[in-house]
Parts: sequence; C-alpha cells; structure tokens
Amino acid sequence: MAEEAAKESSAPAEAKSASKPVLLYVLVIVNMLVVGGVGAMIYLGKQKEAQQATIEKVVEGEAQAQGEELEKADEFVGKMIPMETFYVNLAGNRGNRLLKVNMELEVASEKVIEEIEKRKPQIRDIIIIILSSKTFKDLESREGKEGLRDEIKDAVNSFLTKGKIKHVHFTEFIYN
Repeated sequence: MAEEAAKESSAPAEAKSASKPVLLYVLVIVNMLVVGGVGAMIYLGKQKEAQQATIEKVVEGEAQAQGEELEKADEFVGKMIPMETFYVNLAGNRGNRLLKVNMELEVASEKVIEEIEKRKPQIRDIIIIILSSKTFKDLESREGKEGLRDEIKDAVNSFLTKGKIKHVHFTEFIYN
C-alpha cells in the first residue's frame, strides 16, 4: 500500500512539473512574437520616414535647382551703355532745384547697342523731358526713383526697334 500511495502522489507531481515547462514555453513564444511585432512596426515606420525624407529632399533639391536657375538668370547682367550726365531743373521750383543724374542702360544684344548709339540724341531728349517734368516730391522717395527708372525704360523702349532696354541703373542721383 505504501507503494501505491507513493505512485499516486508522484503522478500529480509529474503532471504539475510537466505543465510548468509547457506554460513557460508558450509564454516565451508569445513574448518573442510580441517583441518581434513591435520591432517590425518600428522598422517599417523608420523605412516610411526615410522614404518621406528622401521625397522631401528630392522635391527640395528640385526647388533649390529652380531657384538657382532663377538667381543665375537674375544675376546675368547685359551690356551696359553709359549715358552722359544730365543736368535739369526740377518742375515747380522756379529753377531753385537742380537735378544731376548719371545713368547706364542695360541691354542684352549688340544690335540694341548700335541702335542706341545712333539714336542717342533722341534718347537724351526724351530723358531730359521726363526728368524736367518731375518735382522734388516725386523723386525724394525710393518709390519715386523706381517709378522714374521704369518711366525712362518704357519711354526709350517705345521707339527702339532692334531690341529693348532691360534695366536703367542710376550711377549718380543728386538734387539740391
């Protein structure tokens, strides 16, 4: 009987000890699956971020390349044609205000230079008329000077046939 009692008591102990390792194995496998899933999610998230960063760099690079092309186009300075000094009385001051202006005309081609050289008296005439029609108030602000620059450019371009003036640059602008 003692032997039977010993066999009965060892059977449940063996069953308990056999279920502990199975449970431990199941928990280890589940834990490994969860850690693997989290690792996969992090890896895929990093890949997606890297892909978006690459796309942003490409888009940013294209925008920067376009910006550099525009800057290069803006930086291109055409041929400069210096004009003689202009001395004019400003309008509305009874000769009390004198304006002295030196300017250069920026053009893109040689044909325009030749035409400007041939028409220099006409160009000087129209510029003198424009300058002498301005008052001190018209020219004292930056906007006034920029408006004058545009007005001169438009007036000269209106009768040029072989090209156009790109910009008018004031190299000296003095009034008293």
